[in-house]
Amino acid sequence: MGKAAALCGGGTRGLVSLLSAVPCLACHELPAMSADPGGRGGGGPAGGPPAAPPGSDTYKGWLFKWTNYLKGYQRRWFVLSNGLLSYYRTQAEMAHTCRGTINLSTAHIDTEDSCNIVLSNGGRTYHLKANSEVERQRWVTALELAKAKAIRMRNNQSDDSGDEEPASQSDKSELHGPLKTLSSKLEDLSTCNELIAKHGAALQRSLSELENLRLPADSGEKIKAVNERATLFRITSNAMINACRDFLDLAESHSRKWQRLLQHEREQRIRLEETIEQLAKQHNSLERACRGAPGLASAGSVQSAKGEASDEDEETEYFDAMEDAPAFITVTADPNGASEGHPEDWNLEDSVSWLGRVGGMVLVGRRTRIPDKPNYSLNLWSIMKNCIGKELSKIPMPVNFNEPLSMLQRLTEDLEYHELLDKAVKCESSTEQMCFVAAFSVSSYSTTVHRTAKPFNPLLGETFELDRLEELGFRSLCEQVSHHPPAAAHHVYSRRGWTLWQEITIASKFRGKYLSIMPLGAIHLEFHSSGNHYVWRKVTSTVHNIIVGKLWIDQSGEIEIVNHKSKDKCQLKFTPYSYFSRDVPRKVTGVVSDADGKAHYVMSGTWDEKMECSKIIHSSHGSTSTEGKQKTVYQTLSPKVLWRKYPLPENAENMYFFSELALTLNEPEERVAPTDSRLRPDQRLMESGRWDEANVEKQRLEEKQRAVRRRREAEAVESSLGKDYEGYTPLWFERKADAVTGELICVYKGGYWEAKDKQDWSVCPDIF
Repeated sequence: MGKAAALCGGGTRGLVSLLSAVPCLACHELPAMSADPGGRGGGGPAGGPPAAPPGSDTYKGWLFKWTNYLKGYQRRWFVLSNGLLSYYRTQAEMAHTCRGTINLSTAHIDTEDSCNIVLSNGGRTYHLKANSEVERQRWVTALELAKAKAIRMRNNQSDDSGDEEPASQSDKSELHGPLKTLSSKLEDLSTCNELIAKHGAALQRSLSELENLRLPADSGEKIKAVNERATLFRITSNAMINACRDFLDLAESHSRKWQRLLQHEREQRIRLEETIEQLAKQHNSLERACRGAPGLASAGSVQSAKGEASDEDEETEYFDAMEDAPAFITVTADPNGASEGHPEDWNLEDSVSWLGRVGGMVLVGRRTRIPDKPNYSLNLWSIMKNCIGKELSKIPMPVNFNEPLSMLQRLTEDLEYHELLDKAVKCESSTEQMCFVAAFSVSSYSTTVHRTAKPFNPLLGETFELDRLEELGFRSLCEQVSHHPPAAAHHVYSRRGWTLWQEITIASKFRGKYLSIMPLGAIHLEFHSSGNHYVWRKVTSTVHNIIVGKLWIDQSGEIEIVNHKSKDKCQLKFTPYSYFSRDVPRKVTGVVSDADGKAHYVMSGTWDEKMECSKIIHSSHGSTSTEGKQKTVYQTLSPKVLWRKYPLPENAENMYFFSELALTLNEPEERVAPTDSRLRPDQRLMESGRWDEANVEKQRLEEKQRAVRRRREAEAVESSLGKDYEGYTPLWFERKADAVTGELICVYKGGYWEAKDKQDWSVCPDIF
């Protein structure tokens, strides 16, 4: 009984000594006590309890550390100081060689059995073993105390380094309210603790009186056991109070830190809002200045483009020109003197009145608007977390990244300036006709300057028709003929004297900050009366600022247009945007030459605004460029505008920046095939603003397509006894070798328009 009384009356040091020897009843981690761990010893003899001078923050001693399966546990000297646990092979090594250190402020302390300790901090883990359970418990207590102290020191440092500006009155009330409640609860606990101590002392006095009575031996033992349990109960209640006090201290320190962080974030947000407001005002003033001074429009566009690409740095991609790309300088000649030296007439019309429609496409009875784009927020992490470990082609992308048109409809948008081809039919000279074909090839990019959203990937067998035979003289048909890789076949017939066909496969490369989109496949154009057959390929499109910043699109590379009948050529160069260039952004230049290589016309302009051509009346060799190429100086007549972009409809920014033609493409239409893109439910739901339903429908359609493919593969294996699966066979196109280029290409085999007249769609698959 004297031992118990000494423990009860021995103050905090007595409690700590007992807690060092007795594990906590609830878990292996002991509450952090306020006593100095240095008073519990340190560097004693090997195997004995460590000893340290009183008041010291250092705890030292021998422990066994696991090294590997060959050597097992090895005896090492450990030193705990300033929240760091370091170890050495011997005590003498402390002067020169530390074998390893672990920071306890972020470490996790665990116990495996009666003698083992496991310390883990990130990728580092120490497996330690003490000689006895008592020694293990001393180390655990010291480590816990050192960890708590290290955490407090870290929080105090972070608090001192934060903003020292006072918080607002409401913030202070938010901070002090919970802390005041915690303090009152702690006082209640202290009162309960005093009552426990009072009643516990009375209980022990009663037990002492019982011990003095003459009772059987077994009764004395039971009374002694009850006395010890009462002592442990008092010790545990004291430890609970200390733990609560530590919790309150921790809550106070963290609350101060969080309050300062919150205040800092609020100030940052206010500064950001002010900056954005200032930028918006500057942007509006620049727009007004550009509208008020037409002569400065090009300079304004240069500044705008530089602003969009200001974050491009050393990762900007630069494109080399083709070896035979002509380097030239254009000089406009005096038209009075030129007519005598060059008698050939200039046949292109000066005013281009046939293209002078101010309002864009004039389509009778077609819609002129669609529902405004909803302002949906997008959680990128909800998408990215589904991408881990999956193939890029199998990642379900939500419609939030899309526009309500399919790739087949985007392909049909190439025909927006079909009048260029109608005019080219009337040209008598093949080089003159080439100018219109070149302008048409550039015009197809004009819709992409603001269209940063991606079109819907068509389902296998999906079709899209655009029948404008009565209104505009042409009709177009597209079909998705392959899914992996995605490929679409396109055929256009015009009763005004031309036919266009192409098969386009999209290849893309994600390069971190930007995405390169490379359309593969040739575009064929044939004029019925002359038999001139033109072939060209598309350039690379690059979407910049994929990760951070405002998305913007650039076109770069070269297009070589060849007339395979007359052997005329046109080489167009799309200059990639460069922050350091003084050129007009989105610049396109080129030269039209005949079969003998003689240059006849110079093409110039931008792919988002207009294209001009200038007739060459004289050429001469000029100076050598910095790249070592000799530049040619072309003396030309005044340029003539061949193509100018139609203005976008009113409110286009809220309608995905669609042109007037694009607004009509997804308009519901009767008598089309059941596979037509207009009937695609997810695309239709997205257009009407019901994006959540569209995402559900999109997943259903994609899973249905995968199930059909699996079934087709299984049927092929069963029916053909191991014959390879041949894949999808297009309905309206067939694959043939092209007579001009020699490559395999899907060409229209006929039958679609006849099926439409009869309304016989029995061959169409059920894809929606």
